[in-house]
Amino acid sequence: MELHQVLTIAGKECRDRIRNRWVLSVAVVFTVFALAIAYFGGAQQGTVGFRSIEFTIASLVSLVIYLIPLIALLLGFDAIVGERERGSLDLLLALPITRFELLLGKFLGLAAALTASTVAGFGLVAVVLATQISAGALYHYIGFMLSSVLLGLAFLSLAVMLSVFAADRTRASGLAIAAWFFFVLVFDLLVLGALVVTGGRYSGEVFPYLLLLNPADVFRVLNIFSLDDVRTLYGLASIVPPALGNPALMGAVMLAWIVTPLGIASWRFRSS
Repeated sequence: MELHQVLTIAGKECRDRIRNRWVLSVAVVFTVFALAIAYFGGAQQGTVGFRSIEFTIASLVSLVIYLIPLIALLLGFDAIVGERERGSLDLLLALPITRFELLLGKFLGLAAALTASTVAGFGLVAVVLATQISAGALYHYIGFMLSSVLLGLAFLSLAVMLSVFAADRTRASGLAIAAWFFFVLVFDLLVLGALVVTGGRYSGEVFPYLLLLNPADVFRVLNIFSLDDVRTLYGLASIVPPALGNPALMGAVMLAWIVTPLGIASWRFRSS
């Protein structure tokens, strides 16, 4: 693998997103929503203003689970199939570059754009809250930002995989939206339905590990379980075993969600 060729493709992808102001737009969206949630998240309890980093992160987790997967899927669904429809894929493959280098370069470029927008958006919120939070709270918030990046990369990897398998952009976009509905909305309903059907007999043995099959749930456990007050509030202490609350373990699971779809996409792309 030629690293220079991979970085060239990645740089072009990232510059394209910056030129069309995609990074700026997403960063602004993250900043506005995050500030609104941080200051008005307790309005339904009759309080307005910043309360604590624990409850701020808990509120932001709900925003991230819905927003970042959707943005990542829409960003990457046409990474390969779009080039194929425009007729530029054959031209790219005619150059001295392998299919894996092209795929990896595409992913890294899109990943850089997504990471920049996420860090910029939530980083601005950290600057605003810097005078109101302690160093320990800032540590938790930085961990939240890092896990948000990993969540976005996991769904971006899924999007690139769907782009390789799809026959055209229309089908790729449909698959991306379907993936968002499944992982963000449907998966938890299926798990809860299984618990009801089985009468909860296997809830303590199987349920926690089913969460590992969904990167959105891994992200939720990674952030909420590490905060004692919020963990008790959500009732996770009685459901999720302490082993799954290990940040290093859950981070490794998130990395697996990034690598595995990308590996499948590479295998399919090279065999097509």
